[in-house]
Amino acid sequence: MILFPYLDIIGRSAAVYFFMTIALRIFGKKELSQLNTADIILILLISNSVQNAMVGPDTSLWGGLVAALVLFIINFVIKKLTHKYKLLNDLLLDKPEILIHDGKLDFDSLSKLDISHDELKEAMREHGLEHFTDVKLCMLEIDGTISVISKDKNLKQTHYKRKHNHKNFRK
Repeated sequence: MILFPYLDIIGRSAAVYFFMTIALRIFGKKELSQLNTADIILILLISNSVQNAMVGPDTSLWGGLVAALVLFIINFVIKKLTHKYKLLNDLLLDKPEILIHDGKLDFDSLSKLDISHDELKEAMREHGLEHFTDVKLCMLEIDGTISVISKDKNLKQTHYKRKHNHKNFRK
């Protein structure tokens, strides 16, 4: 049967996909909107290191296409399932994090997320705010942007894309 060799690639590709999903969930990547040089190098090295694990000895065009197709299908199915099942969504996807609520900073979240005082102030300035007390709500969104909502009803919400990795926020 012609499909039998490709069943191995399908199984290997699925295993690598789920391993990478779990590894990224464990090690986390809150800063989705920013990729620095080290992040790009890591992505390239991981993709190179798992390529042979997916296709095994089959380095043919068809082997690579089957592996890629399996990854697309699994990704499509996972997205559909996370939209349908809240438990799976909670398990696999990050949630927005509150950084400031009614002018009060959440130092635990800021420290955990590695958001510095300077980065937070920069996000506020981009929104036209100078003081923490002017902020109704400030959140790190799941895509890595920082949203700021002012207490002033005349100011609009803005998104601040994280650009750098800063040292931990100091209390």
